[in-house]
Amino acid sequence: MISKAMERIFIHNGKIKTMTGKEFTGSLLIEGEKIAALGEHLQVPAGVVVIEAKGRWVLPGFIDAHCHVGIGEEVYRVEGDDLNEMTDPLTPELRAIDGINPEDEGFRDARLGGVTTVFTGPGSGNVIGGTGVVMKTAGRVVDKMVIRDPAGLKVAFGENPKGVYGEQKKMPMTRMGTAALLRQALVDAETYREKLEQGKSDAEKKPERDLGLETLVKVLNRQIPLRAHAHRADDIMTAIRIAREFGLDLVVEHCTEGHKIAEELAEYGYPAVVGPSLINRAKVELKDKTFKTVGILAKAGVKVALMTDHSVTPIEELPLCAALAMKEGLPEEEAFRAITVNPAAILGVSGRVGTLEPGKDADVVIWSGHPFALLSRPDYVFINGAMVKPETRAPGEER
Repeated sequence: MISKAMERIFIHNGKIKTMTGKEFTGSLLIEGEKIAALGEHLQVPAGVVVIEAKGRWVLPGFIDAHCHVGIGEEVYRVEGDDLNEMTDPLTPELRAIDGINPEDEGFRDARLGGVTTVFTGPGSGNVIGGTGVVMKTAGRVVDKMVIRDPAGLKVAFGENPKGVYGEQKKMPMTRMGTAALLRQALVDAETYREKLEQGKSDAEKKPERDLGLETLVKVLNRQIPLRAHAHRADDIMTAIRIAREFGLDLVVEHCTEGHKIAEELAEYGYPAVVGPSLINRAKVELKDKTFKTVGILAKAGVKVALMTDHSVTPIEELPLCAALAMKEGLPEEEAFRAITVNPAAILGVSGRVGTLEPGKDADVVIWSGHPFALLSRPDYVFINGAMVKPETRAPGEER
């Protein structure tokens, strides 16, 4: 059971890492759903719930920049699998929010592991899979958990759409076919946008509504980015080529071979969400996977976030992924940024999450030790000012 937001919570004497460049021993005040104040010398106000954090780390809740929690449920493998509408390679009209179950166990794993915000969305079976959302990991109703919808349009390059539709003897059977279908869909959206504009002055020229083309117009207008599933370096470059042709915002997802073209990625300025790396080489595109990729990209100047691709890697292991990237050369501060500040910026929600600042959402985690240490754990987790760990339960409610 998730508690309601307490009115005022005072976290006292913790090692506070704000992710704004400030790190100090001090206190933090939560009022309702927001952070009200923090500093080294805050006095304990009257009428607050005091949580003693001496010797413990206090950080913003971590952010998983790419996963499938809620839409690809773990327990209900068939009944809860709503990842891919693999009946048409082009399905931009699909919306992840219509397939997310907030009672998926993955949400509980996330919040108890200190992951308070996620991007979740469709899978990569289609060339265009639909739109994803940014949402909190606590709540009973998806609509109230979502903080950005739509937050990006999922497209996929490489082996996945080839495998799905090649077996059906239909396009795309090749990488060329994937790129061609995506380009044509964007051209169709350009035409639709022109007709919409003409319809403003001439009602007879206004086209009939097309939900898929409406979504693609949002991409053309740079209201949402393409979130491009691309493992291999050549697929990454195809995604970039198309984004540049149409003047689109782009987020490179997975980016498994990104270390091979780090300078090019930095040159074009597109961010990368890297992972999952805490898996085996389950398919040919993962042949050269390595935790070194994140550090190489960050050093080149690419804005990088980490992902679990849950349930590929369990979502609660996001801090472990950051630690393993650090082990392979990613500086500690960049490792923290890859699961806080950077994903918040990439997802377009940095005004609410990713740092500890007055006015931001009270997504605060108190860790027993350094978050990247194997034996550390979140002792307290707050989402929107509500304590979700330790879990609160109604009288008589069983675990």
